[in-house]
Amino acid sequence: MSKPNIVCAGIDTAKTKLDVAIRGVAKRWCFDNAAHGHAALSTLLREYHVERIGIEASGGYERAVVAELRRDGFVVIVFQPMQVRAYAQFRLQRAKNDHIDADLIAACTAATEKIHAPPDPRLMPLADRQTLIDQIIDDIAKLKNRRESCRDEYFRQFWKEEITRLKKRERAELKELVAAIRQHDDLARRLDLIASVDGVGLPTAVAILVRMPEIGRVSREEVAALAGLAPYDDESGGRTGDKHIAGGRERLRKNLYNAVLAAAYHWNAQLIAFKDRLLAAGKLHKVMRIACARKLLIYVNTVVARGTPWVSSPLPA
Repeated sequence: MSKPNIVCAGIDTAKTKLDVAIRGVAKRWCFDNAAHGHAALSTLLREYHVERIGIEASGGYERAVVAELRRDGFVVIVFQPMQVRAYAQFRLQRAKNDHIDADLIAACTAATEKIHAPPDPRLMPLADRQTLIDQIIDDIAKLKNRRESCRDEYFRQFWKEEITRLKKRERAELKELVAAIRQHDDLARRLDLIASVDGVGLPTAVAILVRMPEIGRVSREEVAALAGLAPYDDESGGRTGDKHIAGGRERLRKNLYNAVLAAAYHWNAQLIAFKDRLLAAGKLHKVMRIACARKLLIYVNTVVARGTPWVSSPLPA
């Protein structure tokens, strides 16, 4: 529960500037979104005894100021744009400009009761490198589609060479990312625990580590929700709709989708049995795949929470 008299600020972020509002203060400020502006902002917030700051995620433009404010000891909440829009709708607020948005974010910050611990700052550059790997994989898939739809042998050879080049780059980037992780003993131990689960290869283990800092410290329900794999009810009055997933971390979910087919068909005995039960019960393949991805992530979460490697079961004959 938030303290009743806590001083909160809201920051609306753009590429070059930061619009700032402090709850209960009529004046508004604007700072450059650069190192000197961040330092001046930090000084202002201390003058007004601000304890909690809200800022809206803005395509990465917020990252430098968030890191600086956290280093200076402030509690910073990074809101998703959807959260701020929903709060504006709740307040029936239609007007919008940078100063109004800063006011709104400050009010949203004051209304927030549950504040999560900030992510491990060591993981941010690792997540950027994981994003690069994911983008390379996406590019490889696009080139494969082009090659398959092309009949001209010259172009087919051209796409083949590009695919080979990108695959080599993907392997090199993964190797460097793993080396960077292993520079930290605690992250290396966590990576080994994740990779110990049958069916979780090194690329998937790395993706889970950098995309899910909370792994091993949250419940099975929370870890599924964070990944966007939790089934939500869709009921109203006498109507009962199918459960569905929503939200969550899209890139991590995609990594798990790609891993789960091999895990549920070849490598993980428990997941194979789970998959077979779902298909025998008439579940659609898509439903099975989502459920298996959720189950695999729960296995990983449990292993990391216990701090002991996965114990393999015999594969079915």
